[in-house]
Amino acid sequence: MIVLAIVFTVFLNRTVIGRRTRAIGGNEEAAKVLGINTNNVKLVVYSLCGFQAAVAGITTTARLGVAQSTSGMGYELDAIAAVIIGGASLTGDIGTILGAVLGAAIMGVLKNGLILLNVFAYWQQTVLGLAVLLAIAADQFRKRY
Repeated sequence: MIVLAIVFTVFLNRTVIGRRTRAIGGNEEAAKVLGINTNNVKLVVYSLCGFQAAVAGITTTARLGVAQSTSGMGYELDAIAAVIIGGASLTGDIGTILGAVLGAAIMGVLKNGLILLNVFAYWQQTVLGLAVLLAIAADQFRKRY
């Protein structure tokens, strides 16, 4: 996973398609005005997203020892929370892969700590939601000042 994070960091920061992807994420209409073919860039980005989903599915299957279609249910909040805690903005164009990896590490430590403290699953989700709200509030505060 670290190798994939490095590869995609280089992809986003050092290639033309990566810079175009960031431009579309910031403002799609402005990217169109600049002459970027947004449909082609989106096709590449969605293909890479599918590749990443396949890697995640293979990794989950290897870890669990069984392939079930419902094995990833409930991880949506964790993924969004990790990216937001890692410093990405919900409005777009701000965020790094390193930040997302660090956010995922923070989420892992937080979840493990809550499990070790024998916190009920309902309250674990509540704490994770509060962490996301705090990260969003920090992002909004940073934008204002």
